[in-house]
Amino acid sequence: MKKYKPLFVLASILFALTLVIPAVLVLPFSDGKASGKLGEELAAKSKPAASKTASASASKDPAVEVAVYRSGKSKIEKVQLEDYLVGVVAAEMPADFNEEALKAQALAARTYIVNRLISKDQLGVPKGATVTDTTIHQVYKNDAEQRRDWGKDYTWKKKKIVEAVRSTSGQILTYKEKPIDALFFSTSNGYTESSEDYWGGSIPYLKSVSSPWDKGTEKFIHKEQIPVSQFESKLGVNIGSGGTIGKIIARTEGKRVAKVDFNGKILTGKDIREKLGLRSTDFSWERKGGSILITTKGFGHGVGMSQYGANGMAEEGKDYKEIVQHYYKGVQIKSANNMLATVTAQK
Repeated sequence: MKKYKPLFVLASILFALTLVIPAVLVLPFSDGKASGKLGEELAAKSKPAASKTASASASKDPAVEVAVYRSGKSKIEKVQLEDYLVGVVAAEMPADFNEEALKAQALAARTYIVNRLISKDQLGVPKGATVTDTTIHQVYKNDAEQRRDWGKDYTWKKKKIVEAVRSTSGQILTYKEKPIDALFFSTSNGYTESSEDYWGGSIPYLKSVSSPWDKGTEKFIHKEQIPVSQFESKLGVNIGSGGTIGKIIARTEGKRVAKVDFNGKILTGKDIREKLGLRSTDFSWERKGGSILITTKGFGHGVGMSQYGANGMAEEGKDYKEIVQHYYKGVQIKSANNMLATVTAQK
């Protein structure tokens, strides 16, 4: 998930910390009858208007070193750029995804680390490290961890991911000649989210787009129950015993919940997602006995490239360039070799 300029780093760290605290208690869904639900009252508004190229030659990325802080071991591991990218793609996207989706993921991962290297961004890392191996930056697993996790499938999965990284060797995504914040997430609700609707900062290439390929995938719908007392305490509200539990008064361009009114107390969809530890800001709920049954659509913040959407596009025959240019509006694919040469020269 991911890749933030300073505008996003603080929000990302705060969100990551909330996930450390157990946010929900999963209970059987069969207890009690539905007696209240999330209402909705939106002001009327107008709706917004809603050739394949050959891949790069399979060559290695430039010999640039990445210092990864291994959070589980509290130590820095120095790896070559290509090995780092393979480790990120291996950790961030299932290896059985379509090759073109894996290439799109490799391109996003390379864009992020190149941007961090040339900007010398040190936020969120200890001295001497470039990135951590967590969702605050990009999740990373080294070769030994890949072998452990993949077992007998190691050989074909490793080969497939190495090929995806090398097929995009040296390439990054740019906007006005600068590397972009190539944010990505697991699964959309059918649309991606504009950056300003989630973090408040408008970025021209991070705008809401349709992503119908996510529908019906394994992470598209999720249900969980929490006790009413926890729901109220975590949100700081009193829902009473009425038939309506809060009222949606605004939605984002990406069809997610923007604001909910709890008898005069207004919470944003992002507030609710973080406080309850929900998978998405596209949610609905209803009371079942002494609990609240919450249904979410999608998984992740929703900004940038949907990984399951990328795989769906690839399965329909789209190549990685078409995929990234759908999710990141107005971007170009450029060589990062000159930028990386500057990094190497400074060492």
